[in-house]
Amino acid sequence: MTSAPAIVHKLIETFEQNLESYRSGKNETELRREFLDKFFTALGWDVANEKGYDEAHKEVVHEFSVEVSGQQKKADYAFRTGADKFDFLVEAKKPSVKIETSQDAAFQIRRYGWSAKLPINILTDFEHFAVYDCRAKPNYSDKASFGRILLVHYKEYVERWDEIAAIFSPEAVRRGSFAKYAEGMKGKKGTADVDDAFLQEIERWREALAKNIALRNETIDIAGLNYAVQMTIDRIVFLRICEERGIEPENQLQEIVNRDDVYAELCELFKRADTKYNSGLFHFRQEKEQSSRPDDLTLSLEIDDKVLKDIISNLYYPKSPYAFLYIPADILGQVYERFLGKVIRLTAGHQAKVEEKPEVRKAGGVYYTPTYIVDYIVKNTVGKLVEGKKLREVEKLRIVDPACGSGTFLLGAYQFLLDWHLNWYVENEPEKWEKQKALVKADGGYRLTASKKKEILLNNIHGVDIDAQAVEVTKLSLLLKVLENASGQLGLGMERVLPDLGNNIKCGNSLIGFDYFEGQLLPDEEERARVNPFDWKSEFKDVFARGGFDVVIGNPPYRMMQPHNTELTTLEYLRKKYLVAEFKMEMFHMFLQLGVSVLRQQGVHSFIIPATILNNVYAEKLRKWIASNCAIQKISVANEKIFEDADVHTLVLVVKKEDDGKKRRDSHIKITAQLNKDTVGDQDLYKETKQKYFESLEGSVWNILIDDENVDLILRLNKNYSKLSEISTINRGLITGDRGKYFSDKRLSSEYVQILAGSDVSRYLAKEPSEYVLFKKPKGSGGSWDADMHLAPHKILVRQIGTKPMACLIREPIAVTGNLFTVRASNVDEELYILGIFNSKLIEFFWKIMFSDFKNSFPQVTIFSISQLPIRTIGFSDPAEKAQHDKMVTLVESMLAFHKSLAVAQSPAEKERLERQIAVTDMAIDSLVYELYGLTEEEIKIVEG
Repeated sequence: MTSAPAIVHKLIETFEQNLESYRSGKNETELRREFLDKFFTALGWDVANEKGYDEAHKEVVHEFSVEVSGQQKKADYAFRTGADKFDFLVEAKKPSVKIETSQDAAFQIRRYGWSAKLPINILTDFEHFAVYDCRAKPNYSDKASFGRILLVHYKEYVERWDEIAAIFSPEAVRRGSFAKYAEGMKGKKGTADVDDAFLQEIERWREALAKNIALRNETIDIAGLNYAVQMTIDRIVFLRICEERGIEPENQLQEIVNRDDVYAELCELFKRADTKYNSGLFHFRQEKEQSSRPDDLTLSLEIDDKVLKDIISNLYYPKSPYAFLYIPADILGQVYERFLGKVIRLTAGHQAKVEEKPEVRKAGGVYYTPTYIVDYIVKNTVGKLVEGKKLREVEKLRIVDPACGSGTFLLGAYQFLLDWHLNWYVENEPEKWEKQKALVKADGGYRLTASKKKEILLNNIHGVDIDAQAVEVTKLSLLLKVLENASGQLGLGMERVLPDLGNNIKCGNSLIGFDYFEGQLLPDEEERARVNPFDWKSEFKDVFARGGFDVVIGNPPYRMMQPHNTELTTLEYLRKKYLVAEFKMEMFHMFLQLGVSVLRQQGVHSFIIPATILNNVYAEKLRKWIASNCAIQKISVANEKIFEDADVHTLVLVVKKEDDGKKRRDSHIKITAQLNKDTVGDQDLYKETKQKYFESLEGSVWNILIDDENVDLILRLNKNYSKLSEISTINRGLITGDRGKYFSDKRLSSEYVQILAGSDVSRYLAKEPSEYVLFKKPKGSGGSWDADMHLAPHKILVRQIGTKPMACLIREPIAVTGNLFTVRASNVDEELYILGIFNSKLIEFFWKIMFSDFKNSFPQVTIFSISQLPIRTIGFSDPAEKAQHDKMVTLVESMLAFHKSLAVAQSPAEKERLERQIAVTDMAIDSLVYELYGLTEEEIKIVEG
């Protein structure tokens, strides 16, 4: 047990002696300086920044509060142990505020914590130390006790010091105690993430605005309606955030709610913002320096007061639970990413209807890339390129996301560059850079000026998206990033500080150029709008004048383009333009080829993409094309679902464009086979391999675990033996669709047959069938419906779900479901021999090196992977080989019998005896397999290891 430091005893004594005067007279700033600063210093926090950390690394960030209508606009302290994010906030109140009963104070800290997505936060006036769980959406009418999980009186500080320090000291945070404490408080009713709540809010605004604008403006078309609604929401949100950041006057939006003709008042604010910010977000007249086309639509619209008053009033205290100052930029991005999944349509009667975009509906939703993946990709691309570089070299870096969506990756890259520039300036004569208006002093350190942030943005960041709404959202997100911490930097002369991003963020179809319309005399405007072609070299002339982009990053669309969901003309064009557009045309395949194509030599490319690129037969051309144009730098396979609602297994691929063939082949590839949010730091290296090993294997499969130690054995197994598909027929089981309609626990007619599922099968054992299936192929079914295969008396069954191939043998005419594969040997007498090899350690080793997908949840064996397994065939004319065959058959028959007996054994002693027999027989089979394949002692060690 530790005791409270002497300073805490002294603070309590002083506070008690002067309590009444403090309650009546002491203001909040005095309280913080005299009591709270010392209290948190006693906990171990560097409150005064005595370590001299820069702005991005200070342990404690102080915000100067401005009291407006009884509420503090900024939390007084933000605490962190790492540079990437804060751990918790502390809101201070003067002692005259009774925080134990103040609904206003409780709502305030919960609002800050909820908006910042920080689960546990503190409210204190020193007299009380209140801890709140801020995961539940705050409501002003909630009692002060709602969400409060700890309340300590100052007289209890000494006796409860260990309890407080065990959670809130920096050591406790670094050890994970704080995180465990927060996790232990999880699961309370009424929790709603800020991104979910804000999404619902702006979707409600969109629908209300769309219906009202369509009603009051009869001539507006679909494109105009979508644009007007998007820009109105974006402008209001932008100005509201600027208010909370101290860049715009307090409550200017709220003040117009009480007037008539709200939209006319709003338009005056928008026009004033045009003169102030010089941004495409507010751009209503043609100007020489502006590349964007001015908006000559929205200022002339009619919008009813009721709709606008509802939107604006819900952005302010006490109705609003949002503290926009604390909503991270990536959270806004997540909200808008999902917001962009819907579009406004006009009915025949000119009524607005909001509906999901067809491509989003087909894909099952919009999937937002988690921040840690964005940071990981940025670190391994932009981060690698800036290593050892001088300022002028970094200024020349050109970064692009060719499917930028809401701008998530561009925000990540931009933030990285802002941090790099700040550190560089601070480490290289900061006074000089302050004079040159690159730095400004702030809170005892330095920050980049808004004008320098604008310059970095225009220099380095580029993006393209086919969706005009996405382009506007990306611009909005980047503009808000420019204005972070810009309070006080915008002079009284209305200095126009924001960039026009029209030359950086562009709308167009990254995959399709204007050659799409060659040979068409007069393509109609609807077709032009749908295709929205984009010419990379003319749109980014300066970039391609120096060879292309330095970095391409992003998360491209994952969608298969087929005749039922894509225009035939488009399919034909893409097949001609993209070598990797094979029979199954995956969009991410084409985006990969495009991304590498727009890189300069030595440029770096990284996407998060489906893991099917490693060994899917339809990705063979893509793998060969990448390997012949790039040096692969890194492959990081996720072992968990990156996109929670999407059934797709992903990896991060990092490549460098390289025209030197020897450098490509000899390049070392860093492999991470267990990527998740806990392994994205420097410790994520799993092992290394070489690119030339990929090229030496048949089918150009990327076997990421092949290395110097095992390459010779893998190559020999891959080349010297028959593939399983060459000596057998492999099929997938029945995929029926509607299970209730086709399955029964009884045999309802002669058309019903017994069926086994994947869960019924394990190594050497299949359960007795408990279900029947109607063996009648339904429309839209999948798998194999070959009756000869399903009702064959002998077949090997292989489970689809598993971390390794597992097989058994059945000798009855039984059907199987789609999560089982069937293997029927060309010679039925060979099935026991093949089964023994299939379940051996050698095949498990080969399969894991060649085909493992490294998933924690639902790891899969594919039909392609088992078709490639190397099988040592027997020359029956050779007595020695026949004897080996017969020995294998005997061992496998024994194994089948042991497993069958174990399944029904009851006594512990009998189970233990059978398990020992199985282990010994397994060893004998493995030993025989090593003998059959001619493994050396060293090779056996590799396999066993």
